[in-house]
Amino acid sequence: MSAGTYAPKPGAAPLGRMVRAQALLEVRTQLRNGEQLLLSVIIPTLLLVLFSTVDVVDTGAGSRVDFLAPGILALAMLSTAFTGQAIATGFERRYGVLKRLGASPLPRWGLMTAKTCSVLLIEALQVLLLSVVALALGWSPHGNPATVLLLLLLGTAAFSGLGLLMAGTLKAEATLAGANLVFILLLVGGGVIVPLGKFPDAAQHVLQLLPISALSDGLRAVLQHGAGVPWGDLGVLAVWAVLGLGAAARFFRWE
Repeated sequence: MSAGTYAPKPGAAPLGRMVRAQALLEVRTQLRNGEQLLLSVIIPTLLLVLFSTVDVVDTGAGSRVDFLAPGILALAMLSTAFTGQAIATGFERRYGVLKRLGASPLPRWGLMTAKTCSVLLIEALQVLLLSVVALALGWSPHGNPATVLLLLLLGTAAFSGLGLLMAGTLKAEATLAGANLVFILLLVGGGVIVPLGKFPDAAQHVLQLLPISALSDGLRAVLQHGAGVPWGDLGVLAVWAVLGLGAAARFFRWE
């Protein structure tokens, strides 16, 4: 070894390796967090089993699980991409974790990419688990899987943008309260369990514009009724994604 040569060679790891390592760290951190596990896995699964087996809410004609499964999938996306990510990022910001990561060789856009990848990995696990449970309960999905994937990705983008916007502008305690409150309100009024048709006509027109309603309706149209591409629901999700991500990029504060 020549003089002045070090082994291993000092310096930052390749960008791809840094993003992958950070994403896996984010996944392990969330899966070890009892509150996040309750929010993203246990609550959606319990709601799916409970309302599919017990006649609590009138879901209209057809199998209850066929109506509920798409809505619960949408709720799972909301719990991970919005509520879980907002709370975790808000407290990382409060404790200075984001500030320190921002000073590391991993660029800030790389950190956001890692967070996005971790959300997608957890969502993939959620979809797999909920699909297995729903199929065991008698679910009979229809439609094009590519359309379902497009709806899920656009829904994730919309929820992620709104979650990062909340985490990057509010205090951690306000983010914790606000994200959980929004989760509960959208669970009740987002067409997840209670059909939007049960609400007054004036309320329906407003609720249909919510991202959770668009995702629930779009997934239900494809998976329950075998419809084609639900362009209206995709359009609503795309608008929320652009507005949410754009506002988060503009107003997010790292400290």
